[in-house]
Amino acid sequence: MQLHQLRYFVAVAEVRHFTQAADLVGITQPSLSKQIHALETDLGAPLFERVRGNITLTAAGEVLLPLATRILADVETATREVQELVGLRRGRVRLGATPSLATSLAPPVLRRFRDAHPTVDLRVEEGGSQDLVRDLLRGDLDLALIIMPAQGADPGLRVDPILRESLVVASVHEVPTASATGELHITDLRDQPMVMFREGYDLRDATIQACREAGFEPTFAVDGGEMDAVLSFVEAGLGIALVPGIVLARRPGVRITPLAPPGVRRTIAVARRKDVVPTHAGRELRRILLDYIQSAIDRDDLPPGVDPR
Repeated sequence: MQLHQLRYFVAVAEVRHFTQAADLVGITQPSLSKQIHALETDLGAPLFERVRGNITLTAAGEVLLPLATRILADVETATREVQELVGLRRGRVRLGATPSLATSLAPPVLRRFRDAHPTVDLRVEEGGSQDLVRDLLRGDLDLALIIMPAQGADPGLRVDPILRESLVVASVHEVPTASATGELHITDLRDQPMVMFREGYDLRDATIQACREAGFEPTFAVDGGEMDAVLSFVEAGLGIALVPGIVLARRPGVRITPLAPPGVRRTIAVARRKDVVPTHAGRELRRILLDYIQSAIDRDDLPPGVDPR
């Protein structure tokens, strides 16, 4: 089994087309087919079903795909690590962050990293925690700022809690059921039209779980938005939303109502794959992140609604 054969296999598995896969990896289609056949011979099992022009994975192919993807990611990491050490090329670090953290915590951290290491290639991926965890496990990210899931972290990741944040109610007008202290209980949101995040957003899960624990199902006015869309829908008066207070700093048209204790609190964590040695650039970004958080704690300068863990 050769590494280039695994690359060709993954390419075919991704595009489900031999000619397109050959173009993707830069070889001819007959050469690619020959190498796939050689791989199947070495493994003693077919990897693809070819029926009426449709390409699908066999049971053996389904088993091999995640293993091949991980092997190739590990090889890339090893190559990059050695090249960084001998100075053959610039380092690279790939950071994932949830939308609220990408606009609040990530910018000053990346600014410090860029000032200290101007030649390192920085790549940022914004998405829901579930999407970021998937990308970490696939080897597409080196580090990610995520929200700890209620069921616990994936066993394939090292996840270190760093901060706690509180959710608030975002609305255009005052919610009629607000108390005299200006706070809302989750039960006050019963029958209130809500703007809901798309599947894959941890904010969606947190909202639905909080409502169900309070004994009711949330009423959706709009379902399926990203962070900017959800806030825009709230601004348009379509409904309310549960969001981190830090995302409303630049939304003067949105009213912020805190939740009465215990409210809804979430743990912010920094995560990486457990079975991969982090690159020099990845370790340095993590160090700068933790130093920045500690200095903000020491100055009592954390964003609104964010507290030390």
